[in-house]
Amino acid sequence: MRFHPVYLNETDSTNIQCKRLAREGAPHGTVVIAARQTAGRGRLGRTFVSPDKAGLYCSVLIREGISYETIGLVTPCTAVAAARAIDSAAGTCSGIKWVNDIFLSEKKVCGILTEGSLPEYLVIGIGINLRSVKKSFPEELQRIVTSVEDETGRVITPEAMADVLLPCLAEELMKLPDRDFLREYQKRSVLMGKQVKICGSGEPYEAQVIGIDDEAGLVVRLPDGEVRTLHTGEVSVRFA
Repeated sequence: MRFHPVYLNETDSTNIQCKRLAREGAPHGTVVIAARQTAGRGRLGRTFVSPDKAGLYCSVLIREGISYETIGLVTPCTAVAAARAIDSAAGTCSGIKWVNDIFLSEKKVCGILTEGSLPEYLVIGIGINLRSVKKSFPEELQRIVTSVEDETGRVITPEAMADVLLPCLAEELMKLPDRDFLREYQKRSVLMGKQVKICGSGEPYEAQVIGIDDEAGLVVRLPDGEVRTLHTGEVSVRFA
């Protein structure tokens, strides 16, 4: 994949800007990278805090190799690429919390948000916390969010992180139809065997995670022994 970077000092959301460029005809591989986001977003309408030059905030436009059959695999595939890139750049051993969060030391270091309009395009948004969150993040977030600097003491620039991430992403997306990435996705899961709380459209309930299937669905066992497979949609999974 050939990348076409677009650099911004500030934007509301790289995903919003990348979708706008997509509608204007931007090519496959366009990457919007911002030093700061004023309205960064995550799944289910959550906010992604994006201080100035404190992380890599980027969105990648995909026009090729995606189908309705594989769209649900794009986010977990990207999670593998992001985890591998963070480990390569920082010497860490990161895990993946289904479906779209990368964890270091049981805290979130990276989030992914995939949006788009098939069959025309998809936009993959990736936010990686690089600089310390201790001064720039609200206190309540510091309990659940971390950064590469906080975990390793290493200062990695957004540019350096992008140089590692983008080739990793291109490599993993090539494996999308074969689902080769799923083995690593399963191995990196931080939920396997854990008791979790499932929050969706109905009443929250607890279950034990027992696997991840070939469609990247989360397989859980309820206290009564019933086995269910969860797909992304509006489902949120939390540690019980």
